[in-house]
Amino acid sequence: MAGMSMAEPMIVGVELGGTKCIATLAQGRTILRQQRWPTGTADTLTLISDTIALWERETCLAAIGVASFGPLHLNPHASHFGHMGNTPKPGWAGVDIYGHFASRFAMPIAIDTDVAGAALAEGMWGAAQGCAVHAYATIGTGVGLGLVVNGQAVHGHLHPEAGHMRVRRQPGDMFAGVCPSHGDCLEGLVGGPALAARSPIAAADMTDDDPLWQTVAADLAEWTTMLILALSPQRLVLGGGVIQARPMLLPLIARQSADLLNRYIADLDYGALEQLIVAPGLGADAGPLGAISLGQRAAALP
Repeated sequence: MAGMSMAEPMIVGVELGGTKCIATLAQGRTILRQQRWPTGTADTLTLISDTIALWERETCLAAIGVASFGPLHLNPHASHFGHMGNTPKPGWAGVDIYGHFASRFAMPIAIDTDVAGAALAEGMWGAAQGCAVHAYATIGTGVGLGLVVNGQAVHGHLHPEAGHMRVRRQPGDMFAGVCPSHGDCLEGLVGGPALAARSPIAAADMTDDDPLWQTVAADLAEWTTMLILALSPQRLVLGGGVIQARPMLLPLIARQSADLLNRYIADLDYGALEQLIVAPGLGADAGPLGAISLGQRAAALP
């Protein structure tokens, strides 16, 4: 099969997303099998691990990579390593995600955020190849950001939670926001639940010229401008369901980001920003392959 070397290990990737979970079996970047479930409650983890157990009986698995929505506790020296943090998703706060898989499978297991995994995958195989500093953002049910510097996902006290940054509000926009923690942070303004609350028309049924998309693009441009100034990425990949469904948002975001930067960074004009703010090179596979990239790293550790 193209893109697959028989010398490469068989890796399982588990992507835990806001609305769906995906288990992937891959060799290299070639996806061999895949199964999906609604995210539901944490009981979904058992359905996923049951599927992995079936795959394990049929082939030799080298490692598992878990790429999950957050917030996650990722300090390997902490007692709550691999646990879900204070997520608003019912039934998931405090769940020991890493422990669930580690207790069932005797193989290397890596865990990181879904956006960090996708960022690593885009750096390995996608739109951020050759970039020392790059980021992947998902605009979907939630808003998240994974940052990679010199091939490593950035962690510190926690991990980037840039989707909960507040942006300057657009003139006349009085929407209160839906984030249960912050109200009108970016996620509370442009995430899936926010779009549902903002309009009586389902987002999927809106036309591309609906005025709400102009507001969404403007909010995202405020955010991308801050990210460019704070992080200086060579590539900022925007993915997730909202962007996938509305690719016309990308040039709007680039144009408004250029206006907001106002040539402060002289070479970042609109044309340059269209090359800096891009769609995932891996398309809808950025998330599943992000989990695979984490598993590959786990398999390579001594």
